[in-house]
Formats: sequence, C-alpha cells, structure tokens
Amino acid sequence: MLGCRDSPTAVGTPTVRARPRHPPRLVPRPRLTLDTGATDLQAVAALKSAREKILTELRKVIVGQDQVVEQLLTALFANGHVLLVGVPGLAKTLLVSSLARVLDLKFNRIQFTPDLMPSDITGTDVLEESAAGKREIRFIAGPVFANIVLADEINRTPPKTQAALLQAMQEKQVTAGGQTFDLALPFFVLATQNPIELEGTYPLPEAQLDRFMFNVRVDYPSQAEEEEIVASTTSAYEARLERVLGAADILALQKLIRRVPVAEHVVRYAVRLARATRAGAGERDAGTATGDGAANVGRWVSWGAGPRASQYLVLGAKTRAVLHGRFAPGIEDVKAVAPAVLRHRIVTNFTAEAEGIKPERIIEELLKSVPSE
Repeated sequence: MLGCRDSPTAVGTPTVRARPRHPPRLVPRPRLTLDTGATDLQAVAALKSAREKILTELRKVIVGQDQVVEQLLTALFANGHVLLVGVPGLAKTLLVSSLARVLDLKFNRIQFTPDLMPSDITGTDVLEESAAGKREIRFIAGPVFANIVLADEINRTPPKTQAALLQAMQEKQVTAGGQTFDLALPFFVLATQNPIELEGTYPLPEAQLDRFMFNVRVDYPSQAEEEEIVASTTSAYEARLERVLGAADILALQKLIRRVPVAEHVVRYAVRLARATRAGAGERDAGTATGDGAANVGRWVSWGAGPRASQYLVLGAKTRAVLHGRFAPGIEDVKAVAPAVLRHRIVTNFTAEAEGIKPERIIEELLKSVPSE
C-alpha cells in the first residue's frame, strides 16, 4: 500500500500522507552498524531496534502491510526466499525496492515472460575486440547478480527459465559458459504470482515451491487504508528513506540466527506440526494430531510438507523471536510462522477441492489439534 508521512503544506491546504511519484530518495545519514565485538545478547537488542527502524522507514511509502513486511524480514534474516502471492496493484514492487533501499542492498527486477531465456537471467558470454585488435570472450552478468531480486510473475515463463533462477536460489551460484560464478551475499529472491490469471502460465512444481521458505499472501487494503492510498496518490511529496542496515550487518545477523538456542519441546512441536500435514499421504503417526484435525487432514490432503518444512519452522521461529528481542523461540513463534511455511507445501485432493477447503483451513485445524507437549 502506498503512502508517505505528512509533509509541510501551504496554509489552508489539508495535510495528507503522500506517495512519491518517483522512487523514494535515500538520506545519506549514518546507518545502524552492528559492533563486531558485541555479544549475542547485544546483537539481539540491536536487531530489535533495527526492525523497528525498518518498519518506520517503510511506513513512509507503504500504507499497512506490517505483517507482510515482518514476514519478509523474517525470511531475509533466516537466509530464505519468499513467494509473494497477490493481485496486481498492491505495491509489491514498491515494497521490495524500498526494502532494498533501507537495507542498502543492490536490487534488480526481472519481468518473467513466455519468451524469457535462462541467459536473460544469469547472463551471457559476448565476443569483444580490444583496441589492440585482440578478440576475447567476456561474461556480462545478468540481473540475478544482485542482493535482492524480484522475480515478477515467475509462473509466466517456461520451466527451463524458472530452473535457472531456482538454481541460483539453492546454490547461490550461477553457471554460464562452463564457468561458475558466485553471487554476492546476502542473496534474497522474492517471486510474485498472480492468483487470478492462470491462463498461459507455467505453475511451479512442488519440488521448486519447496525452495521458498515462505508463501506470503498480500491482501487488499482495508477501507481506511485504501482511502489513505487514494488521498496520497494526489500529492507530489517525495519520501526520504534512511538506510538502517548494510550487507555486512545482515550477514552477521544471519549467523546470529543460527546460534540462537532452541528448546527441545519447540523442535519437537515443529516436527510434529510438519508431520501432521502428511496424514493424507499415509504418515503413520500423523504428527500425533488428535480429534477432528487428524481426520480432516487424512480426508483433504494428498501430499504433505517434507522435512524442509520442519527446518523452516524452526528457523522462522528463531528469527521471529530475535526480531522481537527474545533470544529463544517459543511455541507461539512456531505457530506464527506456520501458515507462511506450510501453505505452499500442502497438496489438497479432489475432496478438499469439492468442499472448497484451502490449505489455510487445514493449517488452522492442525494448529488446534497438534499437541504442544
């Protein structure tokens, strides 16, 4: 959602939050830099402060969508990737580009089309002739060589091109012309899909969907938010975003997340929850889900989440806890990230489709029925 903070106006002119007509300008002020000698507890406090500053900066150009921003930050600091699902016009591109500016990261956007080739993403070799007349082959890097890559409408390009991006996501490397090139870190991919227009698309198979840590739904704004958006688009005020973190800070925080301890009962609950989604696929213990939840999963699900879901549930819970200033995650953190982790990993059957059951309903049932102890 688009909008900006109040700006000075002429006398008698009402003050409104304004959306910039051009990309928001960055204010070259000192950003928050983590002390390399800080303890982990101090780093947790610094990340909590950084989260609040990032949200403050993004609210200058984004109206609402705090939960979406929170999920993007969680995936970024957990070193994961995100699939954004929402209809056009919900400011997904503005959100991602603004996030890149606030984090001082290089941003590239790739518009996926049916005629897009893998080399259009990764880059290609070209034959050049020097001033001395010597010919040599030079590699020209593609748009995937950035810290944050927005893959717009990834399901509109053939699987061969999709695979080129997904290889970079998994390996943080690109192979072209028989050579392997490392990508700059941190490397974060946000792919978008339009849930309405499916004609002429190439849906991502489950194995490729599993590469994304989160599936984030971008919903319509509320009436109050939409009124603010409509009012803001009539103003020419230009937002000024301040840098909050840098690439080195993000890499340090990603390592911090890995060092966060997790209690055994939290890991046990995350594994139970992931295994409970497999009841329809013949999972014997069904995650020890009880009551109607287990029965409904067996009736609605043809294929559940794999072990990677358990890993992402724990990583997401750890990251969420640290973002809120806590050094250890709890059951509530696992439950908070569960919908984004599981919704694209649950394959429903014909019974669920006939009854209008979506993965969100199944996840809701499991969160109620899977015991936490």
